[in-house]
Amino acid sequence: MAKLSKKESALNEKDSLTDMLNTEKMLLDSYALAIKEGSTKNLRSQFMSHFTKAQEDQFTVFSEMKEKGYYQSIPAEKQILDQKSEDFIKMRKEIAQN
Repeated sequence: MAKLSKKESALNEKDSLTDMLNTEKMLLDSYALAIKEGSTKNLRSQFMSHFTKAQEDQFTVFSEMKEKGYYQSIPAEKQILDQKSEDFIKMRKEIAQN
């Protein structure tokens, strides 16, 4: 196997930010699971605190990527947003009735 030079093996800024963003997303998934599975209120509260910090960090990395043009987001059409909002409200009412 050929040996890579230091420059070839180094992550560029976009790759580093992408890795950070994906790591924060995985942390959020893990904390969400831990919150659901926590066996005591104190434990769940601690996981919730970590979840809140991780979501703030994830948004900071996302914002940095978006500002630098590394992360393209497409605005949703109002009609789609309205429909999803109605679907959510309907589902929440159904759950509350059960």
